[in-house]
Amino acid sequence: MTEHATTDAVTDIGAKGDGVGDLLTFANEVFDVDDKNKIGTDQGICFRTVPGKTWDAQPGKGQVWPFNHTGDSVFAITGGTGDYAGAQGDMVLSAYGSKGDAYTFIYRLK
Repeated sequence: MTEHATTDAVTDIGAKGDGVGDLLTFANEVFDVDDKNKIGTDQGICFRTVPGKTWDAQPGKGQVWPFNHTGDSVFAITGGTGDYAGAQGDMVLSAYGSKGDAYTFIYRLK
């Protein structure tokens, strides 16, 4: 899947510039593996923890994910709903392209 990060917005909190505590909010469209058909949306809020490198993302339901600007980010899957209730595994998030406005999601379920 591919997320189009078109609504990402950073709110500068505290000292001017990239700093601990800044906020990143998003509500983006998600497309199929071919990046052609919209299959859903995602949304959440992230808090800057390491300037220029890492956000802690809170995509919902009390989860916290470290989201890295450099390299891949790996998130634990600890449950789900419907057919995926009790799911386990991980998800790899990688920047897609060179603009920093799209990300691929690779789910590895056990």
